[in-house]
Amino acid sequence: MDEKEVIDAVEENTEEVIVNEDAVVENVNGEIDTDTLIEVKDVKKTFGKNEVLKGITFSVRKGEVISIIGSSGSGKSTLLRCINKLESADGGEILYKGLDILNNKTDINKLRQSIGMVFQSFNLFNNKNVIDNCTLAPRKLKKMKKPIAEKIALENLTKVGMQDFKDKRVQTLSGGQKQRVAIARTLCMSPDVILFDEPTSALDPEMVGEVLDVMKNLASSGMTMIVVTHEMGFARDVSDRVIFMDKGVIAEEGSPADIFNNPKEERTREFLKRVLNN
Repeated sequence: MDEKEVIDAVEENTEEVIVNEDAVVENVNGEIDTDTLIEVKDVKKTFGKNEVLKGITFSVRKGEVISIIGSSGSGKSTLLRCINKLESADGGEILYKGLDILNNKTDINKLRQSIGMVFQSFNLFNNKNVIDNCTLAPRKLKKMKKPIAEKIALENLTKVGMQDFKDKRVQTLSGGQKQRVAIARTLCMSPDVILFDEPTSALDPEMVGEVLDVMKNLASSGMTMIVVTHEMGFARDVSDRVIFMDKGVIAEEGSPADIFNNPKEERTREFLKRVLNN
């Protein structure tokens, strides 16, 4: 299911359990932890006979930037899609502010208003202009009035440097411009956390920098971000934590300094040697 299908799905009659925005999580000492936004616990996912996720566990605190790196096929994108329930995990738990994302009674469309996602292929509506792409979800999902939605959209387009393109058709934009619009569209829903699924992988090399600059500014503003990326410079310079995935498991996790300067696992060292020398 892509983002267009997610928007359409809100119009279906589904049993709803409203997200409790005041929900909290207890830490290991039984104390209230209001800073933990997402907890992933022993998550598994299989496609046929291929076990893609083999028990993934980590947590995300408010304001953290976490980069997930690893070879293609290591399960990085599948993990993100499970967090946003674009894929259904086969086992484990995924909690958002204590709410069980995997519970079938959870209103996933309501949840996705708080957990935004930026796709590598943009997933914009090519038959609409830039500002309509940004206002569609707030108007449909949040029942926002058009003038208010457009004001918020223009503010977020300004954040990504695309305010002068608000009336342009999407198909006239470059790849980098499309991705910046996609980021602005996500911001228009005021999410608590944004998942980035290889946001620069579909871009020409000269377009990568403009998107990374937007993401760096978001990180500086305190946005909570989980970023699947092949951009090692971003992972090293912007992240609070780096997760290295290999063959469906978290092979190593630590600060950027730990992972890039002193990796403990041989597989991590092999991966970094290969990608940093290219």
